[in-house]
Amino acid sequence: MGVNRFVLNGTSYHGHGAINEIPGIVAAKGFKKAFVASDPDLVKFGVTAKVTDLLEKNGIAYELYTDIKPNPTIENVQNGVAAYQKSGADFMITIGGGSSMDTGKGIGIIVNNPEFADVRSLEGVAPTKKRTVFTIAVPTTGGTGAESTINYVITDVERKRKFVCVDPNDIPDVAVVDPDMMSSMPKGLTASTGMDALTHAIEGYTTAAAWELSDCLNLEAIRLIGANLRKAVANDPDGREGMALAQYVTAMAYSNVGLGIAHSMAHTLGAVYDTPHGVACAMMLPIVMEFNAECTGEKFKAIAEALGVNTEGMDQEAYRKAAVDAVRQLSVDVGIPTKLDKLKEEDLPFLCESAAADACAPGNPRPATLEEFEAMFRKLM
Repeated sequence: MGVNRFVLNGTSYHGHGAINEIPGIVAAKGFKKAFVASDPDLVKFGVTAKVTDLLEKNGIAYELYTDIKPNPTIENVQNGVAAYQKSGADFMITIGGGSSMDTGKGIGIIVNNPEFADVRSLEGVAPTKKRTVFTIAVPTTGGTGAESTINYVITDVERKRKFVCVDPNDIPDVAVVDPDMMSSMPKGLTASTGMDALTHAIEGYTTAAAWELSDCLNLEAIRLIGANLRKAVANDPDGREGMALAQYVTAMAYSNVGLGIAHSMAHTLGAVYDTPHGVACAMMLPIVMEFNAECTGEKFKAIAEALGVNTEGMDQEAYRKAAVDAVRQLSVDVGIPTKLDKLKEEDLPFLCESAAADACAPGNPRPATLEEFEAMFRKLM
């Protein structure tokens, strides 16, 4: 085997009340003013205040930036860069799901690498020279794991596409994974972000670049999600804690080994129909698993078992079907739809080309032709 690189946060804090560590981190670094990037809903529902109240209590100045959409845009990043520069901040705190964190990554990278100011130039693996501004990432969803990844996804509204940026310089310095920050997440968002985490874990486990270190993390994440997602959707604190851990564990792994076409297809559905990312992933995952099954060796047996299936006496065909069925059942149990009503016949050629060109596609264990992409998209109709 060749050389495998693994990039992780410098430090992470886990558990109920972990956000209380933030003022100490800021004091130890001698920072003066925070640029807090958080989406408008989190501000409205008082989630962001859990952290900004701590800053106030400890005399730490901050500027709040909330121009962030669920599928963050080039404009959200550019406006953020201008706001950061004007604010006089010397570090960043991102509070939210993938949307807030991805926007923050784009902002921090461009602030320190101004030659990439047009945002589109960051697509793929961008040759940035400097690390992002010092960032403390506080997730509020149990799903994207963006606080521990080297990836971010930005929507190009004009060209109706999402582009994936992969850059070791963008990983937050500190991740603060506090399940209490996730406790006010509504059922639907808990379900969809949890299914995003499951998609990361299964795609990361079966992706072309998977190896032993990533496999042990992804397999444990699948087990944690199978045991905790239904409970988290019911707002059980143990379920929340299990999902907070699961999404972080799989993100450590998939960030380093990549994903597959369930993500490529979900990205293009998000760009064209504004479908929430986790919902798009959940819909695509079992369809893509069926397509990939023949290239996965015995891995589907391990997936089925991690999701609580007893595979004793099953042959390969049976345990592969059992793994797909277990994923489909979990998705249905947490209320994810199986059909996408918005999907239109005339959009299929664009969707297929867009999915094929996505940065996640090469990692898929089985290459897909445009015809095969179309057949998979049609299963959502």
